[in-house]
Amino acid sequence: MLPPKPWGRPTIAAYGDRRRNCQFQSIPRRSDMSIDIAIVGGTVMPMGGGKPIENGVVTISGDKILAVGAAGSIDTDSAAKVIQANNCVVMPGFADSHTHIASNMLLRGVLEDVRLFEWLETMWKLKRNFDPETLYSASLLGLVEMVKSGITSFNEHFDAYAVEPEIEALKKIPLRATLGYGFADRGVYVSITDWSWETLHSFGDLVAKHHNTRDGMLQIGLSPHAPYSCGADMFKLVREVANAHKVPIHTHLSEGTQEMAYVAEKYGTTPVRWLDSLEFLGPDVTAAHCTQLDHEDARILGANGTKIGHCPCCNAKLVSGTMPLKIVRENNITVGLATDGPASHNTLDMFQEMKFAGLIHKDKNNDSEFLTTSEILEMATAEGAKAMNRPETGILESGKAADVIVVDVDKPHTLPVYDPAAALVYSSRADDVLHSIVNGKILMENRVVHGIDEAAIRADFRLRAHALRDRSL
Repeated sequence: MLPPKPWGRPTIAAYGDRRRNCQFQSIPRRSDMSIDIAIVGGTVMPMGGGKPIENGVVTISGDKILAVGAAGSIDTDSAAKVIQANNCVVMPGFADSHTHIASNMLLRGVLEDVRLFEWLETMWKLKRNFDPETLYSASLLGLVEMVKSGITSFNEHFDAYAVEPEIEALKKIPLRATLGYGFADRGVYVSITDWSWETLHSFGDLVAKHHNTRDGMLQIGLSPHAPYSCGADMFKLVREVANAHKVPIHTHLSEGTQEMAYVAEKYGTTPVRWLDSLEFLGPDVTAAHCTQLDHEDARILGANGTKIGHCPCCNAKLVSGTMPLKIVRENNITVGLATDGPASHNTLDMFQEMKFAGLIHKDKNNDSEFLTTSEILEMATAEGAKAMNRPETGILESGKAADVIVVDVDKPHTLPVYDPAAALVYSSRADDVLHSIVNGKILMENRVVHGIDEAAIRADFRLRAHALRDRSL
């Protein structure tokens, strides 16, 4: 018997010296041309198994990729805008398959050098004092950080429990986003129990209002927090709601030894086996972390088609363990890279995540050939998109979403570039991203995010964050 429904509830004017690498050229064209943007001259990394194309071309029409190929094979004469990408890499934007920006932007650096459960308790002291204006400010700055680091799509797990401020922020900086409403009914999060049940019972209203809106850019989902913060009845109802409304699920799973001990004591099994017994797992589920899997857990996840958002930096920092990637691969589980929130990483930098993933998995497997640079790039793009159930993005090919970034690899810390994949994974960093295009719209060019006053956003956030800390701790 499930619980009853509760009763209560700057645009830049000039593009600079056109002789400089990776700069825009705004070329007047006829208004009836179908190529809106052509990116030429760079090394194109299509991903999805596609081979790098030196001196490649990517064309965009509306919100879709029109064509990808070598220079000379694609006519760009009709392009309304041309991006010269010499000495740059042109690639899909990063798909961050597990993060928390609305809440975690406000928690960055507030508490370090502690274990997961103790860390969560302190974080909750601030989260209880969130207000809509502060969450809007945090969401906006998080989106700024994302677009400037090359993230074009992300899977948000709301442990702030107020989703609408981020929905509003996405109107200013429209990334491709799946926003998961966070639910819990015990532990640190017991105070949101009534809200969680009410929201779950009325979730159809939220689906009708928000899901697949803004030309499909915005999706919403269900985010039961974790096996230690949600009971069996809540997980069962989440599954019913997901089936009824065809929305994705996003949860934390097998994150660390404290979670494993809690579930073993309470249910006599592992978190994966427990959720499997509830018939909760499935291909619509993104399970974040999964550091403590054994062979049987991995077999169950693979058999159910459950996907993983892998957060190696956060997991190491909180001593949650390292996901057993070799076992996961043996069970054909889709794995996307993810930053987690800036409270636990502490940045939204997928370049850091890629590099650390390569280092830690080679070390843990005692195998320098394990997890190649190409495989890491796939986890950050095409596989990341699959892991967050957004298969329309993550690959540069005709008909896919026009989510594209241009990365300058003509830098002292990247040269010489013998292998673009190696440069991206082990040498590049977030501020090497020059241009970001999402859904065919240029959001950032030459490191300037369009349509916002970034300095004002930073100043407002700084004031609100310190005020939150002062009234909470």
